[in-house]
Amino acid sequence: MKKRILGIDPGLNITGYGVLDVGPSGVSIVEAGVVRGKSRGDVPARVREIHEGITDVITSLKPSVMAMEELYSHYERPKTAIIMGHARGVLCLAAAQNDLTFHSYAATQIKKILTGNGRAPKSQMQESIRRELGLSEVPEPADVADALAVALCHHYLSKIATTI
Repeated sequence: MKKRILGIDPGLNITGYGVLDVGPSGVSIVEAGVVRGKSRGDVPARVREIHEGITDVITSLKPSVMAMEELYSHYERPKTAIIMGHARGVLCLAAAQNDLTFHSYAATQIKKILTGNGRAPKSQMQESIRRELGLSEVPEPADVADALAVALCHHYLSKIATTI
């Protein structure tokens, strides 16, 4: 039986997503891309665009689970966390409205699982995703690689949880 995982890298301007199928023959990409909040300066319009875009992805690709990168805030930029919270909130809403199981992972945990280094740079993450999924090129933009990394992280951690 296949499991379909939707990985999300939340953002108010660009939200990366990656959908993976996991089955007896391994892991494969169903689709990966970005949802853009196009309405510059208009937060309500941008969160609506993100919600509608991810809802379209969920409706068309029918994942059973959503995994998302946790919110991280640097003490020098607390406003960034508040803004990111808007995007994350509507993404969680989309998961709930579509009865998706939801999981959240810290960026350092995702990086450590995929590269062995919790502080790996974006280029190392992209290369790791390219290698893990057997791609000919690294996923672009980095938001797509990050979303695929979240989905892979969820797959690996759920595999461990079922063997314990």
